[in-house]
Amino acid sequence: MSRPKNDIFWEEIFEKYRILDEITEKGRYSISSETINNFREARLMTRFDHRSQLPKIFAANKLTILPVSRGTYEIGTFETFHDFNTEESETVFIDSFPALESINYREIINETTAINCIYLSKILHDFTGEGDLSPTVGGRMSSSAFGFKINSAGKQFAVKVNNAQVEIDGGYEGDGSLNLIEAKNYISDDFLIRQLYYPYRLWNDRITKRVRPIFLTCSNGIFHLREYEFTDVELYNSIQLVRYRRYAFYEKRAINTETIQKILDGAIIANEPEAPFPQADNFDRVINLCELLWQRGFLGKEAIAQNYAFVPRQADYYANAAKYLGLIRRAVMNGLAGFVLTNEALRIFGLPLVDRQLEFVKLILSHSVFRDALRLYFEKGDAPSKDEIFEIMQRAGLFDDYAGNTRERRAATVGAWVQWMAGLIEI
Repeated sequence: MSRPKNDIFWEEIFEKYRILDEITEKGRYSISSETINNFREARLMTRFDHRSQLPKIFAANKLTILPVSRGTYEIGTFETFHDFNTEESETVFIDSFPALESINYREIINETTAINCIYLSKILHDFTGEGDLSPTVGGRMSSSAFGFKINSAGKQFAVKVNNAQVEIDGGYEGDGSLNLIEAKNYISDDFLIRQLYYPYRLWNDRITKRVRPIFLTCSNGIFHLREYEFTDVELYNSIQLVRYRRYAFYEKRAINTETIQKILDGAIIANEPEAPFPQADNFDRVINLCELLWQRGFLGKEAIAQNYAFVPRQADYYANAAKYLGLIRRAVMNGLAGFVLTNEALRIFGLPLVDRQLEFVKLILSHSVFRDALRLYFEKGDAPSKDEIFEIMQRAGLFDDYAGNTRERRAATVGAWVQWMAGLIEI
């Protein structure tokens, strides 16, 4: 497999300008976009929305990069990312959507569509508690000038920003607040604080109303809204989660225990495919990968890893999991190897949300290990233990040649997918 271009060119830049030596001496290194452009376009070399996207030399030395003006960046051991919360939240169901022909909440093709959906359906009003909201700001703009502190290897560094580029996906003003939205149509483990902090500083210095940074992610018909605050305006790392809610549109019929049990009882076991047994314990991300292919048509493996918050090994795991279920297949486009959806997946993604979820359940339960694990779940009224899953795997005659760590990961996947199916009840 060829190395990512960003890895190659950043290593050349680090070697030529002895960047690691200067960071060791001064704690940071300033670099211009003109310098980066001599190797590869700076726009492509500096956009890292998640830790997993950092070039190898950055990750190995715990480095990140921040824009501080239109053409200048600072490299250092800055703590620029923040992990998403992992606790669950009950889903709030919305029972109506405006009768509009040009937008469909079942087909979220990009972040703009997702934001328009939460605004038109008044999800945003409910989340913010603002009875009336008006779209006011958005797009690219300059940050103006401000300073802040950022955590860096146990210390705090002072950073000055002067007219760096800021991009706001959506800004909605109400009686008491300006709500600034950063949106993604894919699931990730973390996010770049700058995407909330720079817009927050820009508008917090301009208006008297409260500025509320909101992160929106949308996948598989679920809208995840998280509001954050900066407890110290001048400290980049003072970010804290204020509230988290999940929203979905009510589809007129719910999934109950009987619905899942009926699929379980009627499951027809398929032959095990050539694809490896799954090692992808977040089934929502399996679906999300398929959604991205549904929207884009084709994705190379490097694009999956670089653009959608997967490390290369994760890209393999999740692509293999989708292949295992018959949702994606390998393809070549313009000489590039990658993946496309199968005809079965295209059919499934054309269905209403509830029907789509049930089709995923059918695919999972066509494999004996998952069928037996879910059956045990219903018999016990609780999730099967790791040892119980191991026993099910052993009975199926699988994994005899796999090392212990591999069996552990695959057992964890079985448990996680069973929990995902059980979690659909009452959706």
